[in-house]
Amino acid sequence: MAERYVVHVAFTAPDPDAARQFGRTLARTLDRLPQVDAAEATVSAEDDQGVQSRLFCDRLLGGGRRCVLRAEHEVPCASVEVVR
Repeated sequence: MAERYVVHVAFTAPDPDAARQFGRTLARTLDRLPQVDAAEATVSAEDDQGVQSRLFCDRLLGGGRRCVLRAEHEVPCASVEVVR
């Protein structure tokens, strides 16, 4: 089994909410690649990388499905079937 790694890419955003939105967009785009696990994506401030915010709920819903909504959403979980 291949080892897992994390890529740290700095970007600018006006506030933490915008940073999380950009992070979700980037993660969903990269999730098309089989090596990427977007469900584990997090974002942090450049000067405080030890404090990371999850971008997606990722709650296991059964049947091999996970919630694809943003972390801490207030509506019922939603899923899509991931085939890799």
